[in-house]
Amino acid sequence: MLRTNLATRPFYNERLVHLVLGLVTLAAVAFTAYNAARIVTLRGRLANLQAETDATEAQAAWLREEARKVRSNLDPARIESIASAASEANAIIESRTFSWSELFDRFEATLPEDVRIVSVSPRVERDGRMMMSIVVVGRQSEDIDRFVEQLETTGAFRNVLSSQESVNEEGLLETVLEGEYMRPPADAHGEPRP
Repeated sequence: MLRTNLATRPFYNERLVHLVLGLVTLAAVAFTAYNAARIVTLRGRLANLQAETDATEAQAAWLREEARKVRSNLDPARIESIASAASEANAIIESRTFSWSELFDRFEATLPEDVRIVSVSPRVERDGRMMMSIVVVGRQSEDIDRFVEQLETTGAFRNVLSSQESVNEEGLLETVLEGEYMRPPADAHGEPRP
């Protein structure tokens, strides 16, 4: 037997089809409404962010103008005097952290028998170099020369030269030595390393 549907309306249950189409339409409308709400919300946030950006740019422009005014009012001579005072303060700090015991240990290791140290005067140059003025006395200039050579071979002193020589009342040769002292780097606790 042959079964064919010759009806003009092939669906027997039209309610189900209408219900499915209604649900699909409702879902499409809800999705469209959600997207529209998101667009409105995001446009509002974009407007707020744009207003914040404009306010920040205006503030940055104002600060740049204020900085320009301050820079134009600065006195170069005053800046130089402040820099000079800072250099002096750094020199004082350097002299306070200077390790005298390390320096005297180096002298003790290099000092010949016939040479005595009378005075030591460190000073920090503007470029940060530590210069030493060492007054020594000895019987012969060869002893003092040996002391200078031994100082320089330690690597702690550089360019040690005699700046003045004279014979003192005891008949000893008194020499003023000038040279650069290469301080050892500090360790993690701020103590100089030997």
